Amino acid sequence: MQTVVRKGRKRILKRTALVLASLLLIFFTYFILAIRISEPEIKDRSAENTVRLNPSPNFYTLGNNWLKKSESGLWEMYIEGDGFERGVAIGKLTKELAEKQETAFIKQIKELVPSDGYLTFLKYFVAYFNRKLPEHITEEYQQEIYGVSLYASDKFDHLAPKYYRILNYHGAHDIGHALQDKNMTVGCTSFAAWNQHSEDNKMIVGRNFDFYSGDEFAENKIICFCKPTTGHKFVYITWAGFTGVVSGLNDQGLTVTINAAKSDIPTGAATPISLVAKEILQYAKNIEEAMHIAEKRTTFVAESILISSAKDNKAFIIEKTPTKTNLYTENREQLVCSNHYMSELFKSDVNNNKNILQSSSVYRKLRMEQLLELHPKMNFSEAADILRNQKGLHDKNIGLTNEKGINQLIAHHSVIVKPAESLIWVSTQPFQLGEYICYDLNTVFATASGLNEKKEIYEKDKIVPADPFLKSDDYKKYLYFKSMKTGLLYSIKSDFNLTVPQSFIDAFIRSNPESYYTYWIAGDYYKKQKDKEKAIQYYNMALTKEVATGKEEEQIKERIIECSKKD
Repeated sequence: MQTVVRKGRKRILKRTALVLASLLLIFFTYFILAIRISEPEIKDRSAENTVRLNPSPNFYTLGNNWLKKSESGLWEMYIEGDGFERGVAIGKLTKELAEKQETAFIKQIKELVPSDGYLTFLKYFVAYFNRKLPEHITEEYQQEIYGVSLYASDKFDHLAPKYYRILNYHGAHDIGHALQDKNMTVGCTSFAAWNQHSEDNKMIVGRNFDFYSGDEFAENKIICFCKPTTGHKFVYITWAGFTGVVSGLNDQGLTVTINAAKSDIPTGAATPISLVAKEILQYAKNIEEAMHIAEKRTTFVAESILISSAKDNKAFIIEKTPTKTNLYTENREQLVCSNHYMSELFKSDVNNNKNILQSSSVYRKLRMEQLLELHPKMNFSEAADILRNQKGLHDKNIGLTNEKGINQLIAHHSVIVKPAESLIWVSTQPFQLGEYICYDLNTVFATASGLNEKKEIYEKDKIVPADPFLKSDDYKKYLYFKSMKTGLLYSIKSDFNLTVPQSFIDAFIRSNPESYYTYWIAGDYYKKQKDKEKAIQYYNMALTKEVATGKEEEQIKERIIECSKKD
């Protein structure tokens, strides 16, 4: 009898295992089919036959397209054609830079997420989450991204196929600022001033793109001059492998810059905000057309898009969430954009109100307005001074790298634009401290197509000199602070008990004594060393400084409570 029962149990277990295996197989098959993304159909692939030439060092040509490194240190690129033709040109011209860029990006991700298991989970999560991404990207931009992907590095094929990988990178900004602790990548700030607030009564725009993904990521920024088959000619600041727009100007005198706002975690794929910005730049000539494009696209996350228009002689902010789109301006001839919404539509929005209370956004807006008051008749040189300013409200010393500062010493790039004159200034390394190099779109596009010799294309008489801060003792202290911070953070996160002498901590404090973050890190170091008394001392010192966000202030206070508990 017992033998019969045992055999019966075995049969049940086998059947159960078979059912589970079948279900897993069905699920795995569904998952693979669900995440598979079809490559766009290309009717004319003749662009792939073009050959890249290298006439001189750091100068590459491909038909009428080219890429070269300026004496300023900036890479300059000219591309033309339809989506696929442009993508192939970008892919072939920048393939070495793209590999460096992807290497830097993956390195930064691994630093943020050191767990291989969690990285694998994220890989499959993003794959499933973005399975419908192509449905939200225009055919033209799909073909352009596909063209770029054909020449992507083989080094990262284990992560995902090339087209899928490059496509997903265009949504990295969106997903990143939605999933981050602070719900935004960093605190970008921009402004526009016109009529009586401009030196010549013409619109002037300034912006810091405070997107930081490691120093290496910002080493090879590209100024791309684009002449598409359809739409308007435009220039935008980018990096190899990325075709979206975060800062740009078109030949109609329309500027586009994007600033992250506070979002819920997205629930599904939508149009990456950088591609909405690109579509506006390529196909809009005024505010009305820009708004029409923004309204018809559903985005992943919340974003503010500062639009200035020479034809309208005014600047507006398109406030956009995944469910709402609103046009905001103020009844004056200045406009400041940080990272919160200002219109009545979002007055009761929970996310926006939380952002206003807890982030650095309102502080930076007020600081920018103070600086604009100090320059009532703005010119491009004064605009650079504003974008480089590191002080807090009323010129308070808030420490180096504070998110409440306009200049946080992390900017990927900084730009100044005079749209009515088709002029754009772009910062050189490091951050916005190097020279601002000026380009005249009319001059560049008149001579760019088919350039066959390496020559400078910027306006040498309109350069903004490098910030004197670069030669100051404070800059040397900043470099010490940055270096020592890296070492301390490593010792704090390490599984091993890595120690440093008190003299190292003292030197670290001296390198950036007005920064709350300096004392916070010192507190974390001593907390790990189980010296709770010293940890509390440094945490309390941090709270006497200008803490950047409400969330960070809460975190410091929580650490004090933890250290105050008896073992």
